[in-house]
Amino acid sequence: MATQQRGFCLTSSILVIFALSAVAIVYSQSTVETLPGFSGELPFKLETGYIGVGELDEIQLFYYFIESEREPVTDPLMLWLAGGPGCSGLSSILFEIGPLKIDVEAWNGSLPPLLLNPYSWTKVANILFIDQPVGTGFSYAISQSAYNTSDTLSVDQVYTFLRKWIAYHPRFISNPLYIGGNSYSGITVPILVQKILDGLEDKLQPEFNLQGYVLGNPLTDYYIDENSRIPFVHRVSLISDGLYQNATVHCNGDYVNLDFNKSLCITSMQTITTCLLQINLVQILEPQCAFSSKRRKEIVWDFRVEEAKATEFLLLATKLSPHSKLPELRCRSFGYMLSRKWANDVGVREALHVRQGTVSSWMRCVKSLPYYTKDVSSTIAYHRNLSTTGLRALIFSGDHDISVPYIGTLKWIKSLGIPVSDQWRAWYIDGQVAGYAMKFINDEYHLAYATLKGSGNAAPEYTPNPALAMIGRFFAYYPL
Repeated sequence: MATQQRGFCLTSSILVIFALSAVAIVYSQSTVETLPGFSGELPFKLETGYIGVGELDEIQLFYYFIESEREPVTDPLMLWLAGGPGCSGLSSILFEIGPLKIDVEAWNGSLPPLLLNPYSWTKVANILFIDQPVGTGFSYAISQSAYNTSDTLSVDQVYTFLRKWIAYHPRFISNPLYIGGNSYSGITVPILVQKILDGLEDKLQPEFNLQGYVLGNPLTDYYIDENSRIPFVHRVSLISDGLYQNATVHCNGDYVNLDFNKSLCITSMQTITTCLLQINLVQILEPQCAFSSKRRKEIVWDFRVEEAKATEFLLLATKLSPHSKLPELRCRSFGYMLSRKWANDVGVREALHVRQGTVSSWMRCVKSLPYYTKDVSSTIAYHRNLSTTGLRALIFSGDHDISVPYIGTLKWIKSLGIPVSDQWRAWYIDGQVAGYAMKFINDEYHLAYATLKGSGNAAPEYTPNPALAMIGRFFAYYPL
């Protein structure tokens, strides 16, 4: 066993190789000590690698594991699933809860530089990031048919991934385990948590020390979340009282399943759409990008479409002559584009130990996954079942996000029927209101809900200090 353990720690070690119409690697791991764009050695432990899942391990899921910067032996282990579907775990590292970030202000047209993130969640936890589902980030499949996946199938694959990863890292098996994610992960995380519980009940090995789950601005129920957008934009004064009242009366409070025979309802909704055309839907306090200054004709709910436009814009900017002045990088999407430039650099890929020839171009969030089926429309039933367990849950919302409004999240939480133990109240950092919170308790099940004031979707990206304080208190069993 000691010999095997030493083998696991070898840099760029390849543990299992088998044939599948060609040679394919089932599992590999590498220790990353330096990264292009960052000065000196990394002040934290980063490991990257692949784990094979699916039939004959034809799917190779790429991961990034960062040990806690505090007490890795005892701190929680959290598997974090990025949203999308199709957003890379590297995006969560660089823009949300990881220890590195792109230094946009220092970019001079060459390889984007990196900075340390003082509010990384790795200050309080070991975090395992993953590129999933297959086709996301650096994850790939050996056969074309293996790219066919869905909500439920991808959960099965992540569950297999996690079981294998723990088996390869037995020193973390006793750490408290949490499953976390943002946005679209509100669909996959509850299913995965239930699957882990089922495995524990069936005495499957390895036996996880599952303690709970964490979700930020989680898409949970398509109807509730989408239908909450109109009440939310009225609440934050983006539409008038009269317009909201008209829409409520003529659409009967249903803003999703529109009856096109009701002309007054359609007219009200078209007027509301016009009011929102120039609003940033994931953070209403931030401007649209410069390239979007022309008046829009329709709302684009998927932020990945806007990011694609920003990428095209800055790809042109990087081709400017050395004497040309770079554009002012005011828009958040510009930073996303720089991450694409950084991750596709040959030196960066080598440092991360990405297998050559597997992924032609890394994207922070793929514009679409053509072989992905969204076969789950609501996970409320999963949350209701989880509320009968002894788990702990933290659900939080950036309170300026239209795409998954906090009022919709609070609505489905209340529909679970869990008794309220702590009514709506402010929570504080350094004497200032950081957001508002409620707590729900059902026997041994505890659910804490919190908003982050002034934040958008992927709240830690917008308000990193309060977000770190929130997760730190949660892991420490300390009230907000």
